[in-house]
Amino acid sequence: MPCSRRQFIAIAATFASSSVLTGEARADAPMVSESDPTAQALGYRANASQVDKAKYPKFQAGQSCSSCQLFQGKAGAASGPCQIFGGKIVNSGGWCSAYTKKA
Repeated sequence: MPCSRRQFIAIAATFASSSVLTGEARADAPMVSESDPTAQALGYRANASQVDKAKYPKFQAGQSCSSCQLFQGKAGAASGPCQIFGGKIVNSGGWCSAYTKKA
């Protein structure tokens, strides 16, 4: 499902305003809040079981940040940085509409 214009603008603004992390997360990187404007635009939920399946029909059971290509945390970590949120920390059990299954 393609993203809306609003989602695209939020994603583009995130990438334009911050650099994407390469390697380890910064120790001072903040956690993404569900009330963050980018998180709201992408339907981010810290707990994937709380995703509104009617609003995000792309969501499938078993999808979570830890299995997303954009998640940069270590395997088995409770949280880690996410490229889509400019390196902010997301819950490994979370989900957003930018989810892309790891290869």
